[in-house]
Amino acid sequence: MKLWDKGGQVDAQIEKFTVGLDRELDNQLAKYDVLGSIAHITMLESIDLLEKEELLLLKQALRDIYKDIEAGNFVIEDGVEDVHSQVELILTNTLGDLGKKIHSGRSRNDQVLVDLKLFFRDKIRELVGDITTLFNSLLAQADKHKDILIPGYTHLQVAMPSSFGLWFGAYAESLIDDVISLHSAYQISNQNPLGSAAGYGSSFPLNRQMTTDLLRFDSMNYNVVYAQMGRGRVEKNVAFGLANVASTLSKMAMDVCLYMSQNFDFLTLPDALTTGSSIMPHKKNPDVFELLRSHCNRIQGLPMQITLMMNNLPSGYFRDLQLIKEEILPALDEMQECIHIAQYAIDNLTIKDNIIQDPKYRLLFSVEEVNKLVLEGVPFRDAYKKVGLDIQDGKFDTDYNVAHTHEGSIGNLCIDQVKDKMKKVTSQFHFEKLDEMTHDLIGK
Repeated sequence: MKLWDKGGQVDAQIEKFTVGLDRELDNQLAKYDVLGSIAHITMLESIDLLEKEELLLLKQALRDIYKDIEAGNFVIEDGVEDVHSQVELILTNTLGDLGKKIHSGRSRNDQVLVDLKLFFRDKIRELVGDITTLFNSLLAQADKHKDILIPGYTHLQVAMPSSFGLWFGAYAESLIDDVISLHSAYQISNQNPLGSAAGYGSSFPLNRQMTTDLLRFDSMNYNVVYAQMGRGRVEKNVAFGLANVASTLSKMAMDVCLYMSQNFDFLTLPDALTTGSSIMPHKKNPDVFELLRSHCNRIQGLPMQITLMMNNLPSGYFRDLQLIKEEILPALDEMQECIHIAQYAIDNLTIKDNIIQDPKYRLLFSVEEVNKLVLEGVPFRDAYKKVGLDIQDGKFDTDYNVAHTHEGSIGNLCIDQVKDKMKKVTSQFHFEKLDEMTHDLIGK
């Protein structure tokens, strides 16, 4: 079945190529197609394109489809082009000609857009929940190991004292900025395109504000041409949000790979979380973090991939945009798996103590000695020169103590403030509206 079928026969090879992976991927959009359809027919009844009795029958049939989707019983049949066609086919088989009325005032173009936006809102909610769990794990590790000093590096050269409290806490706070980026993607997804039809609106007196309210969108894409121009842009902004999270996890994974090497030897993983060598019996390889790094680096390339796929397209819909689903939908699942595995591995890290007692880290404390002289009244530049000459002459000595008390330093990690910062960011999403929408449209 094809919604555009007028009786002609499409070449089988061409059909296979043009449908692509839509049947497989559209299963992920199925329940959102139902939610969007319920909102749409509710609006159609309000403008007298459906009778009240017809609306009740269609709503019940769509709710039954929704239950089948949730139970895992929904399939897009062979010969059916996409999820939109399958839903309409079920309605027509169930209700006859009444099922054919559901498409009045919309196109597959605005239909898939609203499906994707509803889908992205839910996936971003899941991601923010997963990121928050990882965030809490990192802060718990920061607090637990806050007194264990490690070398800090610039240019991969030993620089100044750091701590595992700072290291874990840094990645936790980085995730806050990543959630801010996801909030931007969420806001772009949270605008209603329904009613833009094929990109030029409809001669029906559609009530677009009504579907906006029913689907709990914050606003709508008012200009119908721009609503269609949003296809690809929405996915790209979600991809940028994913790329930022991936950047944080990739950098953290690289740190762990370095810190696990014998040259650093700052931490280790239990045997069950490492792999070995087929020839070297002593090896404990951090494959989990190496693969995490590579997965995340691949995700970081996604915004550019989407950009190139939609680059130089004029306004209006083009089939090129269909392929973006094949990139963004699997990437969302890949990102979630990366967050889950990172959280699990971070919880199982074993941190080593007395790291800085190694003589090679003695010069870490040169700045501490400069600052001590400054506190005694020596001008900074003179203090710097004195300590530098002592190092050069082999006279430098230190007591391995640090006295950092300002906000965000070794002795003042501001963990409570960082938690509050994340709470303020996550509270801006208002995810509760998504549950309200489902309750109102499905009755659950």
